[in-house]
Amino acid sequence: MLLDGRASVQFGGDRALWLRVSSICDRPTYDGWIWLAGYAINPTTGEALARREVFAQIAGLQINPQPTGPPGTARQTTRRRGV
Repeated sequence: MLLDGRASVQFGGDRALWLRVSSICDRPTYDGWIWLAGYAINPTTGEALARREVFAQIAGLQINPQPTGPPGTARQTTRRRGV
C-alpha cells in the first residue's frame, strides 16, 4: 500500500511510505481515519525495512498502485488456464 500526502500530511512529498499491512488496529480514531500496522518496505526490492504503526485517512490509501520498481519486480497474479 502506498501512503503519500493524500493519506496524511506526514507522508507528503519525498516522505511517501510503502507499507506492507499486517493488521488494522482497533484503536479509536476520528471518523474516516485508521491505524495500520505493518512493515515499511523498499519499493524496488520488496524488502521489509522497519515495523511501523501509522495513522492515515482511509480515503487517501492507495491499495496496489502501479509498481514503481524495475520491470520484473512486480508480483505476478495472472492465472494459467489448463489446456
